[in-house]
Amino acid sequence: MSHPPSDRALAHAAEAVVHPARAQGWVLAGTVLGSGLAFIDSSAVNLTLPVIQQQLGGGVAAAQWIMNAYALLLSALVLAGGAAADRYGRKRVFVAGVALFTAASVACGLAPSVPVLIAARAVQGMGAALLTPASLALLGAAYDAKARGQAVGIWAGASGLTSAAGPVLGGWLTQAISWRAVFFINLPVAAVAVWLVMANAKESKGARSGAVDYAGAAAVTAGLAAVTWALTVAPKQGPDLAVLSAGGFGVAALVGFLVIEGHAVNPMMPLMLFKSATFSGVNALTLVLYAALGGALFLLPFELIRSHGYPPSAAGAALLPLSIGLAVLSPIAGRVTSRIGARPMLIVGPLLVGVGFGLLAVFSGVRSYWIGVLPGLSVLALGMGIAVAPLTDTVLEAVVDEYEGAAAGINNAVARVAGLLAVALVGFVVGGSDPRSVAAGYREAMIAAAVASALAALIAALTIHTAKRTKSG
Repeated sequence: MSHPPSDRALAHAAEAVVHPARAQGWVLAGTVLGSGLAFIDSSAVNLTLPVIQQQLGGGVAAAQWIMNAYALLLSALVLAGGAAADRYGRKRVFVAGVALFTAASVACGLAPSVPVLIAARAVQGMGAALLTPASLALLGAAYDAKARGQAVGIWAGASGLTSAAGPVLGGWLTQAISWRAVFFINLPVAAVAVWLVMANAKESKGARSGAVDYAGAAAVTAGLAAVTWALTVAPKQGPDLAVLSAGGFGVAALVGFLVIEGHAVNPMMPLMLFKSATFSGVNALTLVLYAALGGALFLLPFELIRSHGYPPSAAGAALLPLSIGLAVLSPIAGRVTSRIGARPMLIVGPLLVGVGFGLLAVFSGVRSYWIGVLPGLSVLALGMGIAVAPLTDTVLEAVVDEYEGAAAGINNAVARVAGLLAVALVGFVVGGSDPRSVAAGYREAMIAAAVASALAALIAALTIHTAKRTKSG
């Protein structure tokens, strides 16, 4: 599932290199296709995991790493990818990111074993971290200020559609052809994206681009990797020396990342932004809410396929209400937020999300989709539809205009890290891959997600103070 806060700000911050009208349309198409690769792979691969386990082996930890290897590198490097695009050229970095992503997709599709697949997924994440911010910066540079908003809206809408189509496409390809086809489908899409951008986009760079924060990128990657590994293996190994050492190293590396950011000339994460209580609060809310969502959506396909016997295509289609609800409700929520402010929306939305998770937990043993899944997923979609737009707006309203791009990028990264850590924690509630273990873990995870969503609403009530279209310091 895509997370939109960076869209408006990245495009707003781009240095305009206005293209002819016809070229603009082709650039828009190319960036939509390129970024769609990352969005589809984020959501489609979930549906392949039960089948991959059957064919390549591996338990819950293997499935976690197939998802987390991608999420880890994308989460840790997406801010550095945006800085690299500004410094070295948005067109150049976009093409390099798509090329790297495509090569890794081939490696994923040909992977003979789980370790090879995990390594290739990590390289995919690196490619996505380059192409995703570069696609928005390219788009922002192609349009003047008047037309940019509409172009970014089309990009965001198309991104939502690709996220919605991901589970359905992944389930259908897995069932009709093979799980490997989910990765090979990236090749023609990538080829068209690169051709359109190479033929129509002009190169552009940031007006004030400085050195990329490589030290910060290395520290946060090492820290997140170590913490994720410790959380993933701890349920099976217990708190032994290796787990404690990795966890300690990870925490130390993340502390080091904060120290680096406090002294860097061009930091990935300007720490001064967190002086705003609203900015700090909305990022804490994002961490908790998207952790609940990430862990739940990781387990839901396992529950449907392993416990209830759904074919992969039906399991993918079962998730459509969430994506459709977000697409329909988010624009409405944005208009309501402009009238009443973000705070009530960010209280009510997460509370409804919690109710949705609670319904999924209560009816987890019911095999009927119409009773066991649809009611909870619908309420969940309603809550997320209410929350996402005001969350995006609050992130941007909490800082001065100069830092909108950085603020939005931080919030985007926080959402991705939340999903990464949530999937790493799944092993604490799922003891194995058999249907009984999956069902029991799924129920506990939905309860935990409901509690986390309620906590997100409490954070909003205590920290969100941005009123209607008012900047805070």
